[in-house]
Amino acid sequence: MTTHIYSGPLSMFGAKVEIAAREKGVPFELTMVPFTTDDAYEPKHPEVLRVNPVKQQVPVLTDDIDGGVALFDSTQILEYFEDRYPAPAHLALWPAGIAERARARQLEQKSDEVFFPHVIKLFGLQHAMHSAPAVAACAGCARFYEEMEGLLETSEYLAGPYSFADIAFYMACVFADRKGAGMTEATPRLLAWRTRVGDRPAVRAVVDPMMRFLASHGRGVPAFLRR
Repeated sequence: MTTHIYSGPLSMFGAKVEIAAREKGVPFELTMVPFTTDDAYEPKHPEVLRVNPVKQQVPVLTDDIDGGVALFDSTQILEYFEDRYPAPAHLALWPAGIAERARARQLEQKSDEVFFPHVIKLFGLQHAMHSAPAVAACAGCARFYEEMEGLLETSEYLAGPYSFADIAFYMACVFADRKGAGMTEATPRLLAWRTRVGDRPAVRAVVDPMMRFLASHGRGVPAFLRR
């Protein structure tokens, strides 16, 4: 086996990569890097330091095909998967059309760069959820949920066919729910979408161990993922 993924037990971005690999049937070896109780990845894995020396973060992918490939950043790794494994077409994680693919890529980027920053603001506010910064962060998440609800009026998935945009937003929603900004009955189509994505075998194979890790460390598990 030539493809190796380095991730972490609570890495949202690592989970995106692993789900994508499983959806596409990419054979890989998985290494979970050391993780401490204060949410730090220490000591840094030498391959993570080699491939991503500035940010020193997972996910990292190495592949010995074509003389060796070494990548970081979940989106860049997904793009590599799509280029490396273009067939079979029904396992593609971007839409086939140019415009549709561009919209899906934009949605994936918005999930990481527009939605998830609201969630990040909540990480240090779990004991102050009524504070102005926490209320504002939750409101930002709610506005994004409403936008995604609109996309589901005519489609089961965010960008038409199931894509990496769905994987990215699903994982971001898991973390949003953990931090107190989960979706509500105000977005029923989005709730149904969450169930559809969460029931996929590739998603469950990645998310279920993550939830078991949380439970084993006495951390809260979102209600919709308590199996």
